Amino acid sequence: MPAGQPLKFKTVKILKDKCDKYFKDCKYHKNGEERETPIPLTITGLALALNTSRQTLINYEKKEKFFDTIKESKTKVENYAEMRLFGNNATGPIFALKNFGWSDKTEIEHSGDMDIKVAKYADSK
Repeated sequence: MPAGQPLKFKTVKILKDKCDKYFKDCKYHKNGEERETPIPLTITGLALALNTSRQTLINYEKKEKFFDTIKESKTKVENYAEMRLFGNNATGPIFALKNFGWSDKTEIEHSGDMDIKVAKYADSK
């Protein structure tokens, strides 16, 4: 029998329904009226809506049966940040996307041997 704390979400459907509710609540008021300014989609916002932590979401993503649901939810948050890049202030979205593994620089790795020859100069005296 595996040790550890029992799962907070017993089924994928329960988790997916709660994730979907978070995204809906960010867009609509409780009365179903669309918000003039939607609540930003964030990973910690999702974790709070699920009454859990960011780390718990990471742990659930490692479980095969919950992987697709967590990945889909994280992709929605990532898409939100990506869309914000086209607004006036992209600093926050850039930071958020870097946490999703995005990079704003290119790194080039070289392999193999390099021969460096240093020329000796004769004394000018």
